[in-house]
Amino acid sequence: MIFTALTEAVGLLAGFLTQDGLENYGSILKSALTPPAFVFPLVWTILFALMGIGAARVWRAPPSRARTGGIRLFVLQLAVNFFWSLIFFRWQAFGGSFLWLVLLWVLIWGMILSFAKADLKAALSQIPYLLWVTFAGYLNYAVWILNP
Repeated sequence: MIFTALTEAVGLLAGFLTQDGLENYGSILKSALTPPAFVFPLVWTILFALMGIGAARVWRAPPSRARTGGIRLFVLQLAVNFFWSLIFFRWQAFGGSFLWLVLLWVLIWGMILSFAKADLKAALSQIPYLLWVTFAGYLNYAVWILNP
């Protein structure tokens, strides 16, 4: 529960700090594939829960380099995830946020690989997160291109 609560708290804090930018988000040009606004908090709540559950499973795995590396990557990608929201919504640096999202994608992939060595179910639980961030990358790129 601690990992899930921590992860959800990071998401809530990012949401709180980007409220002003969310108002401006409604007025920018977006991809036709952009989901309705209510989808984002729902999806992120589920993904943050899966992140926390996966990290907890790895934490409970026998001590190993994979466990240590997986937890480090979990914390690092969570921090990068947090700052992406600020870069995109608060500062509306769409190009910078896209590059930041590429970094996040690489970190998630590394976390999945590391988790797999410690706990396969933990790794598999991160696949929806990787897929959503891939889709978010497309959406971010579209916003960047449509709003020069």
